[in-house]
Amino acid sequence: MRIERLRLFEVGLPLVHSFQTSSHRKSGLDHILVEVTDTEGRVGWGEIASPADPYYCSETTVTAWHVASHYLAPRVVGVDWEHPDELDAAFAKIRGHEFAKAGVSGAVWDVFARAQGLPLATALGGTRTEVVAGVSLGIEPTLDALVEQVERQLEAGYGRVKLKIAPGWDVEPVRAVRAAHPTLDLHVDANGAYPDTEETAAVFAALDKHHLTMLEQPYAPRDLMAHAALQARIQTPVCLDESVVDLGDLRTMIALDAGRVLNIKVSRMGGLGLARKAHDMALEAGIPVWCGGMHEFGVGRAANVAISSLPGFTLPSDVSGSDKYYAHDVVLPPVSADHGVVTVPTGAGLGHQIDVPWVQQNTLRTFDTAAVPA
Repeated sequence: MRIERLRLFEVGLPLVHSFQTSSHRKSGLDHILVEVTDTEGRVGWGEIASPADPYYCSETTVTAWHVASHYLAPRVVGVDWEHPDELDAAFAKIRGHEFAKAGVSGAVWDVFARAQGLPLATALGGTRTEVVAGVSLGIEPTLDALVEQVERQLEAGYGRVKLKIAPGWDVEPVRAVRAAHPTLDLHVDANGAYPDTEETAAVFAALDKHHLTMLEQPYAPRDLMAHAALQARIQTPVCLDESVVDLGDLRTMIALDAGRVLNIKVSRMGGLGLARKAHDMALEAGIPVWCGGMHEFGVGRAANVAISSLPGFTLPSDVSGSDKYYAHDVVLPPVSADHGVVTVPTGAGLGHQIDVPWVQQNTLRTFDTAAVPA
């Protein structure tokens, strides 16, 4: 196959409910949609879901735009290839910038699956027809507001709830939610906000008493030794997210027993192909995985649903319905969940159509290789 054109659209959409993590609050998101067209006129879409600010990782929308347009596009357009995995090798010379790579390779995976007449999930080796979804809740102004948010998600049919925590907002929120829902599948995510101190150890010891499904990314991404020491002290499984960017990180996690659950984010891992390899490695090591999210628009959300159909994704993933985040998503139909379950699309590629007029209406800037001088 050969891609003859690549376009980028930076699109801004408001969130239906503002979301606060340990680092910042956001009320809307700007993501980059990637459109590729092959020589047969088939079109594929991907999403660069990089954050606007360098809090989750060092990448931002600005850096991703630069890398995608200046470095990734020339390695895609006009190049003959047989399988999307070949892009991983083509992109390897470019250090880092996993979000940018994931969006571009996602578009190629979509057009590849469409050319084969296959759903993206099938092209990836997925076996599930349904994916169990969970929801992620940010830091709320009060405990009552948090418990109210949990109630809304349970009424909507979601059986797993993840709470964002931060120093000063940890034990009490968990205690309040657990008191209201003793058997809820509940886990917490710190996004690496805690220092490795005795005070922190006391916090995690207290959280360990509340029967959490997992404690996600408590320490800074590169501090795997601290994660390993914590896992040895507590019963709650430690889940790593930001710490595992590539397969080498995953091998280190396994060797150190630095975590017993893995959050696989397609964007963080650099694309669907590398995310699948991480899944395979974790499955072989007996580590359960789930698919984390970056509040993706429908394009990235559909890709997450596809990867979540692989057999090792045994825990609920962050693939909840579009309506939890966006009043009007960029795909038709929007991704939807029925009582916390998302059906894996059976149509070719992503299994959704792109609402191109809506994309264009909300586009902040564009890039087109067809407009770049030869």
